[in-house]
This record gives sequence, C-alpha cells and structure tokens, in this order.
Amino acid sequence: MSYPDTINLPFNGEIIRTRFTQLKPDTATDSRPGYWVLLQGDALLLQDGDLYRGELPLSLNDDGRALQFGEWDGAPVRLLSLGKTEEVPETLQPVPWTDLPDQLATIYGVAKQILYWERQSSHCSRCGSGDMTRIAPTWGKRCGGCGHEHYPHIHPCVIVLIKRGDEFLLARKPEWAAGRYSLVAGFVDFGESLEECVAREVFEETGLKVTDVNYVGSQNWPFPSQLMAGFVARHESGEIRVDHDELEDAQWFTRERMPPALPPKRSIARWIIDNFALKDEG
Repeated sequence: MSYPDTINLPFNGEIIRTRFTQLKPDTATDSRPGYWVLLQGDALLLQDGDLYRGELPLSLNDDGRALQFGEWDGAPVRLLSLGKTEEVPETLQPVPWTDLPDQLATIYGVAKQILYWERQSSHCSRCGSGDMTRIAPTWGKRCGGCGHEHYPHIHPCVIVLIKRGDEFLLARKPEWAAGRYSLVAGFVDFGESLEECVAREVFEETGLKVTDVNYVGSQNWPFPSQLMAGFVARHESGEIRVDHDELEDAQWFTRERMPPALPPKRSIARWIIDNFALKDEG
C-alpha cells in the first residue's frame, strides 16, 4: 500500500471524509440505531469485518457511557469503551488497531482521541473539581468549581529525516521491536517553532547539527493525541553522539545498507523514508 501524500495516511480525516462527519456532543442527538465503535484495550470489536450496526447487544450495558460523536455512512456512530475483562458476544471479534484496514483504523483513532480527552477532562486540572460541564458547541469543558475552561490537548511533535549526501540517519529506541529503526522525533517545547524543535531534538539526541529544514507533511497520531509534523533536513556538522536516555542507537544508512526493519507503511515516518531516502531524486 502506498500513499500519494501525507494527507492520505491513516488517522488523517481525508481517509474517511466521504464516510464520516464529526459532530460535537451537544449537536449529536440522533436517536436512530446506528454504528458502534466498540473499543476494548487496543482492539476494535467488529462484526463480519465492519463496525457493529444496530441496537447495542443486551449483554453490553452502556450505563450511560455511550457517546455519539458523528455520523458514519449517514447513520449515527457512537463510542463505547469496554473493560478489558468485560465479556462480549461471540459474534463480535476484537481486532488490534494494527490489523485494521485504513478506514476502520482512522475511525478507531478518532474515537481513541475523544475517549482520551473525556478521561483527561473528568476533573479540573486547576482546582481538582469533578464538576465539569461542556462548553457548547465544542469539545471544551468548564469547571463548576473555579470556572476555568479546558479544551482538548493536541500535542505537536516533529519527526525528521536527516540526509548527508547519499546517507540518511535512522535511530532506534530500546523499547521498539528488535531491529527496527526510524526517524528522530520529539515534542515541541516552550517558545519553539517547529523548525527550531527539529534542530534541538536532533542535536540533543544525536549530537548532530542540521540545516535546510523543510516541512513535508503531517499525520494525526492518536496514541494518545499527537500531531506529527514531518521534515527533511540536511546534515551540517558533527558526528553521532547518542543520548542513551532517549535512544539505543543511531546510524547512517544507505539504500544499499538498510536496517533489519523499518516503521509500518502507514506511518509518516515510513512515508518520509520511502519518499525522501529510498526514492530516486529527479
């Protein structure tokens, strides 16, 4: 599977634009039976390979937890998170997100981000009050204790391919699968532009200085709520000096000498590698 541009990557809304319309909680009040995004751990429960549709099975009591968050194929779509040990009907199959087709992975990602926000916003981070009410017509919430307003937290990150002639830098973290290498990445800090974050993260993690930092695209990454901004940069100076608090290893590779494993095809990391490291230029 190849993706012509980053907007076409899974977890970006373009993937489900023709099937999904997101609605804010106060406007999503359709009482018709519809589709269900049933989450259990890192899996989506499917029926015959698709979202479950119809009335919620009697064995799954939503206890007021269900949240309508939009429409899928013109019908209401609701989110329900199930406990890891909660029994589910045999007609529903748990499918890990890594095995989902692109469209279902994307609606799964939207639901996971909403669920993350709902859990994070159950109490006020300023005063600790649990009296939180929605600010219509948004996903924001207002604290009944101190009046502070809270809105969903989307965390901007940078991810960058560094080139040195025909070579490109790949790095690995110790917790990754054996042999997998990817790009240097990190969270944007206070007072930084995205380009400044690229330069800082690269220098902190590898000891290298970069120049010609160019933006190439972005991807929503709902684990739990990142926005990955992709860049390509050119090596300016320095030799690799790995920060072992962040990385296990970093090396220069070429198309002829590759690591044992790369990131999955539907990640922006792999898209950048395929398009700016492995593809013939010109």
